[in-house]
Amino acid sequence: MATTAAPAPVNEIETTTEAPGFRSVPEFEGVREIWPRGARLEAIREAAGAFSERFAAGPTVEAVRTFDLAAGAYHTRFAFGGAVSVPVPYVFILNRLVVVQYRDFEGVLRTLVWEPLVPEGTAEAPYYAQALAKYGEFLGNKVFSKRFNTVPEALAVCGLRPEDVDYGSYDHLHVQDPRWLMGTTEPVMGEAAPREPMLPKTTFISQRLEVDTFRSPHPMQWAWYVEGGLDKAKPGHHVEIEGDLELGEGVAILHTPGHTDGNQSLCVNTPTGVWVSSENGVAIDNWQPELSKIPGVRKEAEFFGREVILNSNTLEDSIDQYDSMVKEKTVATPSRANPRFLNVLPSSELPRWKRHWPVWPTHLHGEIPAHGKFARSPDA
Repeated sequence: MATTAAPAPVNEIETTTEAPGFRSVPEFEGVREIWPRGARLEAIREAAGAFSERFAAGPTVEAVRTFDLAAGAYHTRFAFGGAVSVPVPYVFILNRLVVVQYRDFEGVLRTLVWEPLVPEGTAEAPYYAQALAKYGEFLGNKVFSKRFNTVPEALAVCGLRPEDVDYGSYDHLHVQDPRWLMGTTEPVMGEAAPREPMLPKTTFISQRLEVDTFRSPHPMQWAWYVEGGLDKAKPGHHVEIEGDLELGEGVAILHTPGHTDGNQSLCVNTPTGVWVSSENGVAIDNWQPELSKIPGVRKEAEFFGREVILNSNTLEDSIDQYDSMVKEKTVATPSRANPRFLNVLPSSELPRWKRHWPVWPTHLHGEIPAHGKFARSPDA
């Protein structure tokens, strides 16, 4: 007689579903329900074009800056879906924090941090914890990783304090432990005391589907998520959203599922155009493989008749991820620095480091060009 496995435990995570003053994006309503798959892709492309035109014609954000936080080794086969044809087993990807200041729909100045990585949290994820165990602390922390700035240090450069940040968000919660930023109600991970919040007044924004992965992860998701990474988090610091939302003037979070169920992308309107940021790719070559000089990438896309190459350490739904990348590249406007390339900034971008030549990005964005001057919150 066949046996049925016991259901995975469901973790208790305290969040709210009341998105404060955010607005849904009408252009994308219902497009993911369209069937069959080819028709859905074209509907997403059409909706993304309409949204981009409207969004680009609207207000820009008040200020934006990008900061290098940390770099880590990453399998080349993940970065370009196995397309690279030279024997470079590892590349490095550089995590970047984006700090955005904008007006909400009531005219209140708000500050958002996008991708506020804390390396201590990354080390807790099974994939990297096992790498540290295999290679040791020296190789793991000195050779296979490098740190540049902390979140508070980056905020200080902007003239901001941690208590000035209203919202925080990640494209997805792979290798993240948001409790370092939210604080905890009791000790976790064997620590002696509860964690104090690094960002004490920040509300974190995640897709409901992404939080659900923490509630009950599947074995295929296990290696990349910090076990219990939202358990015992201080209440009142997390809002679950569904779908595409505009947070205020010039800022939106777009649902871009596939890499993970709850993957999302930052979209900002700036004087240099509309920018989109996520980790669906690690270089502009993922979104524009027809221009790629990385050995094998362009040929792979041509052979299979594809317009994007996936970052594929997980394949929760590769067709959804493909559609999401088309959505991102259609929303993004051409680069002012080089109009052949689109304003798609990987949240973890492949740098041009000698150690992984010739796997270098064909065009390196490096940042969303700095704009504006940040102001402190008057009530912080």
